[in-house]
Amino acid sequence: MTDIRKFPDAAAAAEACASQILEWLQEAMGQKGVASLAISGGSSPRPMFEKFARTPFDWKRVHLFWVDERAVPPTDAQSNFKFTQDAWLGPGDFPLANIHRVQAELPPVEAAARYIQDIKRFFAPAAGELPRFDVIHRGMGPDAHTASLFPGEPLIENRADIAAPVWVEKFQQWRITLLPGVLMAARHSALLVTGADKAAALRSVLSTPFDPLHYPAQIASGDGTAWFVDAAAQESE
Repeated sequence: MTDIRKFPDAAAAAEACASQILEWLQEAMGQKGVASLAISGGSSPRPMFEKFARTPFDWKRVHLFWVDERAVPPTDAQSNFKFTQDAWLGPGDFPLANIHRVQAELPPVEAAARYIQDIKRFFAPAAGELPRFDVIHRGMGPDAHTASLFPGEPLIENRADIAAPVWVEKFQQWRITLLPGVLMAARHSALLVTGADKAAALRSVLSTPFDPLHYPAQIASGDGTAWFVDAAAQESE
């Protein structure tokens, strides 16, 4: 049964998502000593990142990655890294050594290759295996995209590779994104979905048979995944 947690507004949903992520990270740290977290951008997670910044937590034992990144420098207003840096990492004094950003100022193919190598260095997966993040945070767009996997994207069928550059026609922009195999391998996934513009997509994602080519946000929507949604996103349920 899908774990859908409903909240009166976007801030409450984001705060609850943050609390759950911290609980999962603490659990992983208790088991292994360290924990891995991959986060997404967009405006929805700002209250979540701000909660992270003000919450006393042993961030020295958490390694931070990104689900996807736009092909822009880290100082660009569109950068997911910059967004996170401004809302959480800087104010929260997150340890620099534990930040694994996508070097998105490089050409997309090179940026993806370097990111893959960084992930492999940390996780050291066996041959033929994919890294398994302790927690992956994701959002969803009004078109049901997640990460930088948009409806109809051929990479949605790639279950073997870690990450790849992807051209997003909708925005005329290159991005680097984790691929479905990695998203599906995560121990826990937290999907934060807020806003009335997401309501129709959310209804389709949660109620239709598994068809990630049309509804990419269905990826990793089984056991180990919790949805944090606000009242506005629930309006059309």
